[in-house]
Parts: sequence; C-alpha cells; structure tokens
Amino acid sequence: MKKNLFIIDFDGTLLTDEKSIAREDLATLSRLRQNNTITAIATGRSLYSFQRALKQMNLAENELPVDYLIFSTGAGIMAFQEGRLIRSHAIIARDIRKIMACFDLNKWDYMVHKAIPDTRYFLYKSHGRENSDFQKRIQLYKAFCAPLNNGRALYGSATQVLAIVPGKVSTSGLAAIRADLIDYSVIPATSPLDHCSSWIEVFNKQVSKSMAASWLASTLDIQQSDVISVGNDYNDQDLLEWSGKGYLVANAAKDLKPYFKTVASNNHCGVSQAALESHLLAW
Repeated sequence: MKKNLFIIDFDGTLLTDEKSIAREDLATLSRLRQNNTITAIATGRSLYSFQRALKQMNLAENELPVDYLIFSTGAGIMAFQEGRLIRSHAIIARDIRKIMACFDLNKWDYMVHKAIPDTRYFLYKSHGRENSDFQKRIQLYKAFCAPLNNGRALYGSATQVLAIVPGKVSTSGLAAIRADLIDYSVIPATSPLDHCSSWIEVFNKQVSKSMAASWLASTLDIQQSDVISVGNDYNDQDLLEWSGKGYLVANAAKDLKPYFKTVASNNHCGVSQAALESHLLAW
C-alpha cells in the first residue's frame, strides 16, 4: 500500500500563538496515522526545548500523534514514539572556530550549542550592543549557559552556532555570510521569542529540514512526490520547495507567500486544512 509522509513545522504552524495545539489538529494527525500516513514534526527547536513545550501544555509525548521528530532544523531525527535517536550531525571544534570568527567580524552576538543530545547547553558571546532577544534567550537557559570569555574551553563538537541579530538581515548580508561559510549549512529564521530579530543558524553541511526529510522518506521508502509539508518561516522554505506539496499557513512571512499555496493560520487549524487540501483526508 502506498504511504505518504506529512511533515509540519512546530512554532507558528502547529503551535498557536497561545502556545497550544488545537484539538482539531491533534485529531487530524491521529486520523492521518490511521490512514497509513506517516506523520512528522520538523522544528528548529532542540529536543530539550521541544519536550519542554509539550510539558508546558501538559501534553504527554505519547499523546502527540507523531511518528518522527526532526529537531534542531534537521541536525537530529528521532523515532518519536520510541524515544530513539536515529540520526544526528555535528560540527567539530575547528569548524566552530571558523564560524565564530565570521560572526566576530560582523560583530554579531552568538551562541555555540553543544552536540546532540546535550544541545540545551551553550556558550555565548556578546559584542556589547543592545540585543534584547539575545539576552532573553540567555535568561531562558540560564541554568545551561555560560559566557565564552574568562578562558572557558570550547566544546569539542557542537550542534550549531547561532547568531542573534536585531531586526532583519538583508538578502545581500545573508548571501555574504553564506559565501564566507560555504562549507556549512547557513539557515535564517525569525526569532520565536520577539518575532522580529533574525536568527542565523550555522550547522554541518548535511543539515536542513529538507535533507532530513529526504533521508527519512528514503529510509521509509516513500517517494518525494508523496511528501506533504506545512510551514511558516524561512527555515521551512527548503522543505516546502523539496516536498511534493508545500503549504504555508496564513501567518507566514509575507515574502514567502507568492511561492506556495496558503492555508489557514496557525490559530485556525491550517495544518488540518493542508491535510484536506492535499487529499490525505476527505472533507
């Protein structure tokens, strides 16, 4: 029997502005699994951050009808119901230093996240400018982070190096960073904290949501044309372009909308509408 893979982003797509998941969307994911569709979430969050979000919703992991979790923008993949890590990528110390040098040259504040499964731990460096989003993230993870100065040793490997830049990084600025860091995967995203700062995430060259989805589909013997995805931000763009059908929720970044079909917003069950529009479920 033919199988489909339904992959959805988390923040701003499945997760509402009230940081909850609509009952209709949970029911949709359950129905999809009953209809031989494999379900997956592809999130920029680390595993720790994702699990914390579920806990804050009082939602047990076995209550979320998802077969696979693609986390840290594709750096890790988990067989979700089993709680088993099946794939991960990291960057080594030499590469970490090269990425840090690039961010230092641009005077960008950044964080170096420890390799999976310890991604919640990070070292950070500030260049002393006003950066409320950067400081807010430090406060959220104050039990797990430390400044890079004071002679602190660098990690031997890392999941990513994340720069947090106030406002929006220009297209030319992003292109310049990608040219300087051509040996790595450079992925932009809008901050999930203040919704306006730019996050520039740098990973191993093999990391992106689309590459993780491609590996997962191949492992499950699912054709690319049978992969449906739903997202809302720049770090979803490659996944939406790669999949057989890609949908944007109505609250998505405006400059992405000309390229993808739009469904209802994250607050109005756009995930469920995408499942119907793609004919995975009947109206």
